[in-house]
Amino acid sequence: TLFDDDRMPDAAMTDPLFDLSGKTALVTGASRGIGEASAHLLAAHGAHVVCSSRNVEACAAVAEAIRASGGSAEAHALHVGDPDAIETLFAALDAAGRAPDILVNNAAANPYFGPMLDMDLGSYQKTVDVNLRGYFWTTVQAARRMTGKKSGSIVNVASVNAKRPAHGQGVYSMTKAGIVNMTEGFAKELAAHGIRVNAVLPGLTDTKFASAITGNPKLMGLMSQLIPMGRSAQPDEIAPAVLFLVSPASTYVTGTCLAVDGGYLA
Repeated sequence: TLFDDDRMPDAAMTDPLFDLSGKTALVTGASRGIGEASAHLLAAHGAHVVCSSRNVEACAAVAEAIRASGGSAEAHALHVGDPDAIETLFAALDAAGRAPDILVNNAAANPYFGPMLDMDLGSYQKTVDVNLRGYFWTTVQAARRMTGKKSGSIVNVASVNAKRPAHGQGVYSMTKAGIVNMTEGFAKELAAHGIRVNAVLPGLTDTKFASAITGNPKLMGLMSQLIPMGRSAQPDEIAPAVLFLVSPASTYVTGTCLAVDGGYLA
């Protein structure tokens, strides 16, 4: 990895621009990949991290690893495709006095890879329910609580597909474009309440989620030719963008979409 967890908490204490001490950060899809890397990094800079995903056992392992390296974290089950589950989690956090100061919407679904004309409605609905409705309703629940504090930061993990639809990922790309528009809309509405809303647009990242591409030598070879840096990213290379956007270093940044893509969109 790019970072040494043993030294990262010291960096948080010495640099107020990235100090998240006293903040609670809810990270969805924290069981692996970009979510896991973000959870570790936010915790290393002082945040108490609520790790959530459908796989609560994996989230518990992430939270335990954070605590083992000196951070503070807890794990909760959350299926962002289920609005009732979202409300249940926020009620539990309210009861524990853990209403989030930071939200990282990262959980996503892409159950279908292939031509849009061949996609069934079930796969379409799952993609939309998780990637759009899930991000929307989680944001609403977090922002309603942040307005009372007159502060907060929300980061939506979108994709470069929001700008350039990918072959075989048409509906997934549609939802990511919707997340970009939603980010900008919430940013305008919530700025008066002291809440910032931004998005990160990762390029191809070496995660289980992207394994249909990264695990296919032919597809990976084609993608590498389209990325000026000639390779996929590691999750640890995306997480610092999340840290920047939720930290005091970006207090005048809202409504932006930060591409972390090795030059793909250039």
